[in-house]
Amino acid sequence: MPARPSRGLVAAAIVALSLTVVAPAAASPSHRGSDDESASFSYAVFGDAPYGTSATHTSETDATPAFIDKVNADPAVSTVLHVGDIHSGSQNCTQSYDQQIADLWAGFADPMVYTPGDNEWTDCHKKKEGGGAYNPATGQIDYVRDASGNLVNYAGGNPVDNLALVRSIFFATPGATLGHSGLRVLSQAQVDNRAHPTDGQYVENVMWQRSGVLFATVDVPGGSNNDADPWFGAPTASPQQTTEAANRTGAALRWIDRAFRTAKKVDARSVVITSQADMWDPDGKDLSHLANYESIIASLATHTKAYGKPVLLLNGDSHVYRSDNPLQKAAPCTGDDDVCAYDDWTSHPSYDVPNFHRIVVHGSTVPLEYMRLTAHKKAQPSTATSFGPFSWQRVTR
Repeated sequence: MPARPSRGLVAAAIVALSLTVVAPAAASPSHRGSDDESASFSYAVFGDAPYGTSATHTSETDATPAFIDKVNADPAVSTVLHVGDIHSGSQNCTQSYDQQIADLWAGFADPMVYTPGDNEWTDCHKKKEGGGAYNPATGQIDYVRDASGNLVNYAGGNPVDNLALVRSIFFATPGATLGHSGLRVLSQAQVDNRAHPTDGQYVENVMWQRSGVLFATVDVPGGSNNDADPWFGAPTASPQQTTEAANRTGAALRWIDRAFRTAKKVDARSVVITSQADMWDPDGKDLSHLANYESIIASLATHTKAYGKPVLLLNGDSHVYRSDNPLQKAAPCTGDDDVCAYDDWTSHPSYDVPNFHRIVVHGSTVPLEYMRLTAHKKAQPSTATSFGPFSWQRVTR
């Protein structure tokens, strides 16, 4: 019997099928789990962590090494996914902290795929994160500074500069992942972007396939409504901000297009999309505050319906566990607290897509928890913790 292809070769096949310019080299998998591409497999999914740096109590950052040990000790887990936000919305944005998290994550025994959240870049301008505030009397930004007069945040909290910092630390090599990586992924920075040159900067958008499941990450940050809240509290968004949002949203839409196009080419049995934003959570604001997510949601809905197979979305941002289908009115919902009291379909109505499901990954908790997501060989019965070929279990201790 011929040997089955390694996961690195499967990733390279996706590169070829996706008509890329630069193909990542095939890599032999060094992480745990069977190389049998028809086998079931499990990933550990977490996000909105670690939060907290207080010296007066054990913070999530301090608890991270033990958490990594716990994930490493799970024999079922073969890859780790992080759905964004590596610190809280009241925590400074610094190069040293970003590097600290990257150094901690190097302790994962498995490959790790991370998609950035709003707290580590697009919200860095906020005063409560160490950025600054617009001064209407001077028309300038009053930056937060330390006792010596130095800026507290990296680049004063400028979101574009902080995203560049995140990329330099966590995405230094396109097509590579974090942890003890044997997984090769296809990055948007590696494909033919001649029609849209700015798409090449989105190294954080990646895709890969395993056992007939196509995974794709898309940089869509929450918190600031996909970058619609003016930076530093200015009266209007700056040209730099509007350009950033337009370029990134366009790149995201084209990456979603490519993901579904690739899924069709390789006859994938399911698609999993990972992004940070909870695009349906009004967070106490008027629904117009979610308008900038509409193009992303419309793309997901259109592609999912045409695809006709199970599509699973994983996101963080709103912190509280929720399992539902926000593209179908009055769909069954399971979640913590009373999150299901609000039908998320109401945030973006008019869709009816039954083959879609979304999980909000629980975050910002002590002890830290992860969700063990398992892709089975066969379709599972639809329950509160299963959809399509997937089932999941929250691991809290």
